[in-house]
Amino acid sequence: MSSKNELFRRRLAACLLALAMAGCASLPPAKKLVRVDETTPESALQYYQGLGKMTGAELGRERMVLVAVPQTPYTQVRMAMLLGHPRVQHDLNKALGLLDAVLKSNDPAAVPFHPLARQIADNYLERLKLEGQLDKQGQQLKESQRKVAELQDKLDSLADIERTLTPRPRTVGGKR
Repeated sequence: MSSKNELFRRRLAACLLALAMAGCASLPPAKKLVRVDETTPESALQYYQGLGKMTGAELGRERMVLVAVPQTPYTQVRMAMLLGHPRVQHDLNKALGLLDAVLKSNDPAAVPFHPLARQIADNYLERLKLEGQLDKQGQQLKESQRKVAELQDKLDSLADIERTLTPRPRTVGGKR
């Protein structure tokens, strides 16, 4: 009977080993984790996603940190992202200056950031253009409202004049 138990144990161990190996083989490949200190365009994009989760106070602290650290292409791109973020008071012209410096740099650390910097710069230029158009339309609206008010005042003045005129006497028989 011990040989039956031994045979059962061996088969059980073989099945467990086969299941364990099959389980390991079906695991998806491990994704490359981006370290916080890694300075790649991918980590800059992850940084941008992280900005959306920060509070206003955290964004302010982040700006102070980025000003204090050495200005590398990676830091410049992150600062440009922060300066153009919708939840902070943005300074797109300063952000464009930082991105332009990255784009003009031939430093090997800057070259991988060129496509990302170009994309962000194009986005910021378009935003500036749209903000300019919005300002222009706002001015046109104010001017139109001012003209409408002037015309309404003139119309009201004419109506007042008409009310103050003495009525013409009516003639009997339709002839004067």
